[in-house]
Amino acid sequence: MKLREYRASDCPELTRLFYDTVHSVCAGEYTPEQLDAWADGRPDLKAWARSLSAHDTLVAEEEGRILGFGDMTAEGYLDRLFVHREAQGRGIASALCAALEGRCSAPEFTVHASKTARTFFQSRGYQVVREQQVERRGVLLANFVMTRPASEGTKKNKRLFNRDEK
Repeated sequence: MKLREYRASDCPELTRLFYDTVHSVCAGEYTPEQLDAWADGRPDLKAWARSLSAHDTLVAEEEGRILGFGDMTAEGYLDRLFVHREAQGRGIASALCAALEGRCSAPEFTVHASKTARTFFQSRGYQVVREQQVERRGVLLANFVMTRPASEGTKKNKRLFNRDEK
């Protein structure tokens, strides 16, 4: 597996991966109505492309197949982190997260973690600030605002990624 920077041509596949991951991996924590509100299968590709291009977006790939992706703002907000349902448990989310954190100079990282992702982020040192209800298409979904201070370890990762993966 390798990490690479996002390309505009990735957008349609990333939105499909997002939809499939939400509807499979997160199905145990959310109702079908909530899953449909979160990911309805009709993404606004132009809006996604603008957002992914505006953020630091990385793609995990193996033999030309996209396994996952994540994106972070310059302010340290981890907007999306999704791994294909068939590639769960292989360290892909950890690799993406570490690389994004390492490339960001913000003093703190923030994520709005789903119920499904909460334990993953806790294992990375993120702390729950609060639980919240967000509305998507008129449906409420619970998630957790979580933060973690940046550390020297992520600055080291930044140098390694920039040298080896670009």
